[in-house]
Amino acid sequence: MTMKKQVITSERIPIYLWLDEIEESAVQQAKNLANLPFSFRHIAIMADSHVGYGMPIGGVLATEGNIVIANAVGVDIGCGMLAIKTDIQYSDEYNTYLPKIVKLIQNRIPVGFSWNPKPADRLLMPDIDAFPDDAVVRKNFDDALLQLGTLGGGNHFIEIQKGDDDNLWFMIHSGSRNLGKKTADEYNKIAVCLNEKWHSSVPKEHQLAFLPLDEKEGREYMAEMTYCVEFALANRQLMAERIKNIICEVFPFPVQFDQPINIAHNYARIEHHFGKNVMIHRKGATSARVGEMGIIPGSQGTKSYIVEGLGNPESFMSCSHGAGRKMGRKQAQRELNLEQEIDLMNKQGIIHGIKTIENLDEAAGAYKDIDVVMENQKDLVKILVELKPLAVIKG
Repeated sequence: MTMKKQVITSERIPIYLWLDEIEESAVQQAKNLANLPFSFRHIAIMADSHVGYGMPIGGVLATEGNIVIANAVGVDIGCGMLAIKTDIQYSDEYNTYLPKIVKLIQNRIPVGFSWNPKPADRLLMPDIDAFPDDAVVRKNFDDALLQLGTLGGGNHFIEIQKGDDDNLWFMIHSGSRNLGKKTADEYNKIAVCLNEKWHSSVPKEHQLAFLPLDEKEGREYMAEMTYCVEFALANRQLMAERIKNIICEVFPFPVQFDQPINIAHNYARIEHHFGKNVMIHRKGATSARVGEMGIIPGSQGTKSYIVEGLGNPESFMSCSHGAGRKMGRKQAQRELNLEQEIDLMNKQGIIHGIKTIENLDEAAGAYKDIDVVMENQKDLVKILVELKPLAVIKG
């Protein structure tokens, strides 16, 4: 059973959309994807989608002919979610521990543009030995050591949550920091130059310059992109270890932790769909194969979800990566009411960092309604656990 909300059939291949409302600029980007000569079967636009750079955030693109597009992955390569369930059956009496947990996290995990004062242990990094000296990841390796275990800024966050299973959970949303951006920018620049040289039929203004895997530049991008995905996971894992240590330090009894659930939402990889091996680009979209565990965060002040994939072929076995923005950052700062957004958080008893108009770019009002997003993708995922925020640390 499919529940997609719209189908656009005016382009070279169809566009399937799992939402009713989307900016015209994002629709135009989806049409640009559908008209690529190597795009495969259809374009899938997830329930949280909004305009991005070159390709909508919350989009899934399949290409044939061994073609990869750096801008269809994006600059925060490997950005994703990690969630861990504790064995703490949470009750209101434990609320007194939350401010200390938040303070310790803020003291031990750098956020925003901050890096670690000392390099991380090299053994925590993905193996760099296979890369030549001129590789982007090699040239930026020392900086990456200082960024491993740091949250970053923008929409990245750490949340302490209570599940509808009554357990205490924590969740991390973070990516590959500056390493992913440097890699994405470098290979997009290379792709633009090569596409001009080849007189590519893809218009430059669409920002979808491509690299064939038959060329060394395409193979090099895939190798460095994969490294960034692994680095982003290592980054989340180190933060998770620090948070586990803090929780054990604060609670006056032993705490056990389940295995982490980890899922990335910015990457490209070869997958088998509709009888063919194709390059799947997920930009702000999550893999949702049959039985695959996933994480769909809401926004500050709203619920998040642990889900199980249903393997819907029409979405290329994908789902949304969150609630999705409904306002740009500057628009949110102009239009949202600071007192109302603070009141929304305070009424729920959530520890948060919304203090000034500048913080409104990540307020709950800047995001789509997560309940609508989840309703629109009931054919893509099944909800396993509903998570209510108790405390939020933002980049």
